[in-house]
Amino acid sequence: MPVLRYLHLDVFAATYGGGNHLGVVTDARGWTDEQMQRFARWTNLVETTFLLPPTDPSASYRVRIFTPHKEIPFAGHPSIGSAHAVLECGIAAPRDGVLWQECGAGVLPIRVEGQGSQRQLLLKSPHAVVEKTGTDAHPLLSPALAGIRLGELPPAYVAGGRHWWLAECADEASLRAWRPDVAAIKALADATDSLGLCAFARSGDPAYQLVVRAFPAGVGIVEDPASGAANGLIAAYIAHAQPNGPLARGYTVSQGREIGHDAALLVQMDGKSGWIGGRTHTIVDGTLHWEHKA
Repeated sequence: MPVLRYLHLDVFAATYGGGNHLGVVTDARGWTDEQMQRFARWTNLVETTFLLPPTDPSASYRVRIFTPHKEIPFAGHPSIGSAHAVLECGIAAPRDGVLWQECGAGVLPIRVEGQGSQRQLLLKSPHAVVEKTGTDAHPLLSPALAGIRLGELPPAYVAGGRHWWLAECADEASLRAWRPDVAAIKALADATDSLGLCAFARSGDPAYQLVVRAFPAGVGIVEDPASGAANGLIAAYIAHAQPNGPLARGYTVSQGREIGHDAALLVQMDGKSGWIGGRTHTIVDGTLHWEHKA
């Protein structure tokens, strides 16, 4: 039985154990779709990724991303964590400070800043489009927002690789204390083919400028501890709505404390393009004994 290298990572962690779990099979050549799905179901992580040689000559490597239930084309923390694994395992080296990831959403750049424990990886977010705004954007939106006192920006339905509903809360304390109606968020997600609702609030804390809570009930997750793709859409929405505002050029996000995590995500804006990233810690680096041959 082949022995493979397997990493268990802590992605976007401000402190060890604070980020989002990711499992990475570092060489998935020879694995079928069914075998990848079976292994992802067994790990039971939010996502497990499988690294492969690229099929596009412009790419540094290829990644396939699986939840326990299905393959998805793109997600933020699996992309950042997979890039970390590529560097740790010497699979590919940056070109002019950039790794190029081939995935279901195309070939995406991941910027490499710093080295060692201080290294940060930032993914360029897919182009975002604000499709609808306002509390009347959908009949099921108001029930999903029950208990939120809204902030400066109106709720929005935003597309960028995937769809999310976004809502700004009036202040950090009330967002952190909010107990959402998960069933109402799931109903909204199912009716609009979206992942769910992502709520955010501005903060006066010197360590971060935005607090985020993400509820991807559309894929069966109550609350996500660290959300790269969703934060990319929030950054794009803020830059679109307030291009001269204090957050339009970038900021730091705190996420996950309400569910026992402590994630820190870095947002950098380059014109209309957003880069979302942070640090990743390797928690387990070992060998994988798994029969994947047909």
